[in-house]
Amino acid sequence: MPSASSAAAPRSAGGAASPRSAGGAQLLSIGQVLARLNPEFPELSPSKLRFLEERGLVAPARTASGYRKFSHADVERVRLVLAMQRDHYLPLKVIRQYLDDLDAGREPVLPGGTTVGPSMLAAERRRTREELVREAGATPTLLQDALSAGLLAPADSYGDEALHLLRALAELRRAGIEPRHLRGHKQAAEREVALIESALVPSARRQDAGSRAKALDTARELAAQLDLVRASLIRSALERW
Repeated sequence: MPSASSAAAPRSAGGAASPRSAGGAQLLSIGQVLARLNPEFPELSPSKLRFLEERGLVAPARTASGYRKFSHADVERVRLVLAMQRDHYLPLKVIRQYLDDLDAGREPVLPGGTTVGPSMLAAERRRTREELVREAGATPTLLQDALSAGLLAPADSYGDEALHLLRALAELRRAGIEPRHLRGHKQAAEREVALIESALVPSARRQDAGSRAKALDTARELAAQLDLVRASLIRSALERW
């Protein structure tokens, strides 16, 4: 992964970016970047790109007039950031640390020991119900029970998040824990979302894309902290056995 500094385009004598990168590739405007990434990430907007730059996730070059110009490495870096948000629900602070470690030549892993591979840059694969059940090592009955308990939403196709959840439910069923036993977990998750929303009321009221992007990232950070609290409470309770 190129560092933010290495991804920037070469500068002209006047300090502006040249129209091509060091490798001769044409640099891209914000509009061209959106055209490339919006099919996979429809929520990406000019404000979100500027927000990622403000947070130090990407460092595009600038023309003499101040316009941002993105190299191929910049675009792939943005793609990686968005994929990590989408597939792992990570706050930008965690992603920034991950990228900083990569830039420093280290081999970091995501929380939970997950590593980032090329598949993370591909569009999320969708699965039919039959494919979901087969890949999760589950049964149609378990899927139906998960739907009935509200742990999964009915849909024509399912992505990776549903696959991970159904796999976990299959493991829990082997231990005698059924989806109906987890309704309280769903209710607790809904209460946590309400708690996060109440903390973000001022930001959520703003309608511009930049404010919404900041609010969403803050929500992810709060969710990560709540995960830590929940895991700590469970570990403490188990230690009292």
